[in-house]
Amino acid sequence: MPDASSLLYIVLIGLAAGVLASIVIPTNAGLLGAIVIGVIGAAIGSWLFPSLGARISHNPTVATIITSTVGAILLLFVLRLIRR
Repeated sequence: MPDASSLLYIVLIGLAAGVLASIVIPTNAGLLGAIVIGVIGAAIGSWLFPSLGARISHNPTVATIITSTVGAILLLFVLRLIRR
């Protein structure tokens, strides 16, 4: 089970990724929605990037934010396609 600092890290990275993704593909999800979008995006990105053999950055925090943001953008894109 993750400790409190790990959970805080996950929430903050999820928030950053969700907000950045919401700038690229506008949503009105709110703060909690941005966190959820970012955390799900992190799961998508952490699966996608290694599958493609892509390495983003030597800094793990920067790599996590970029990977999570790209995953969140993909999530929002797919959700937008499904809604149409």
